[in-house]
Order: sequence, then C-alpha cells, then structure tokens
Amino acid sequence: MTALPLPTALSLQNRRVIVTGAASGIGRATAGVLAQLGASLLLTDRAPVTEAAEAARAAGATVETREGDLTSDPFIAELFAGERVHALAHCAAVLEGRPWRDDQKWHERFHRVMDVNVRVPLQLASAAIDHMAAQGGGRVVLVGSVAGKMGGTSTTTPPDYSASKGAVHALIKWLSRNAVGHGVLVNGVAPGPVETPMTRGFNLAPTLPMRRMGTPEELAWPIAFLCTDAASYLSGAILDVNGGVYMG
Repeated sequence: MTALPLPTALSLQNRRVIVTGAASGIGRATAGVLAQLGASLLLTDRAPVTEAAEAARAAGATVETREGDLTSDPFIAELFAGERVHALAHCAAVLEGRPWRDDQKWHERFHRVMDVNVRVPLQLASAAIDHMAAQGGGRVVLVGSVAGKMGGTSTTTPPDYSASKGAVHALIKWLSRNAVGHGVLVNGVAPGPVETPMTRGFNLAPTLPMRRMGTPEELAWPIAFLCTDAASYLSGAILDVNGGVYMG
C-alpha cells in the first residue's frame, strides 16, 4: 500500500513551535505529534525534557531544549529572543491534589495556582503575539479544562484549578480579539480527565461516559491541528476534547 503524502495544510515543515510542559503528559505527547507533522521544536519545562527531545528527534524533528521556570519573565523573553517562532503550544499547568479545606496554606496555594495557570499563559501568549505579529503571523494554543466550563468532573476537583482554567478560557477570547488583526490566531482546547502525572490519584474512569480517561495523544492531535494552516479560520475557539463529559 502506497503511503499518502501529508496534506500541505497539515504540514509544519519549516515551522518552529514552542511546547511548554514538554517533559511529560500532554506537552510531551504534543511534541511527538508536532514532530510527525514536520515541525522543528523548542521544548521547555521545569523538569528535564531529555526523553521528550530524544523521542521527537527519533521522529525526525530538529529539537532545542530550555529548562526553566515560566513564572520568570526573563525566561519567557528568552524563549522568543532567537529565531522566528511560528506557533506556541502552552501545555504547562499545576493541579493540587490535596483537599483545599484541609490545606493549611490555602491562600498561598491559591495565589500559586493563579500565578502558574493564569498569569503565565497571559504573559507567555502576549510575548508570543508581539513576536509573531512582527514576523508575519502565527498560532497560539492554550490548554484550558472541562473543569473551567462545568466546575470539575467530580466533587474532588479543586476550586482553585477550576477557577484558573475558567480564566484561561476567558483569556483565549480576549487574546484572540487583540491578536487576530495582526495575523496571530489564538485558540484553545479544553480537555476532560486525561491520564497524566498531574492527574495521578484521581480515579474518575468509572464515572465518565466512555468509562475511561483520555490519553495525552488524544489531546495532542487537536492541539497540533490548531498550529497548522488547516485551522486558518479559527480564532477564539476552544475545542472540547472530553469523551462526552461536557457538551456545551
């Protein structure tokens, strides 16, 4: 059987994409899918991204890595200081597993979650938009959550996480309005429960319509799609990828 060539609209050949949270979970899977589509990658995380980089290189991608903390504004600026960036897939986030009422440092935790899950995507996306607008356009994809649309999938979903992801959805719309006129398309995905290191310990599968949690790869493909020319008329959209948990 003859292999069909990759359609031009889905090809990311000669496109450079930043992936955050690339060490594991959705970020790592997204790096792998983008590599299959021909992108060159800049992978970043606080944790080592060696394994993700090796897997992407094995798929044929050119890969750079930066380990660092996205809460640092100078680190964000460094990501856009080199060659042109055509797309950003922001997959990094935090989710606290402890019940919030039992957390003695609840106030500190709330501010930390909002800093990482809300301020960072705003700062990162704004830097990306400025860079891309000056370079002829680009794509920004932020990862929200079904928790930001329906308050979580169970009573154990922390309120700080749900609130932060609802804020991400609002940011996607705000950023889209401000960026689309400059050739930068800002979109998002809202995952349902996905099996990643961040969700370890949340046994939700029996309560879900498909009786299973999603896989990182099932989120990676929609994220990668939004980085391609096949999504050239999407801006401000939030794709629901949740196995039937939420239909809004």
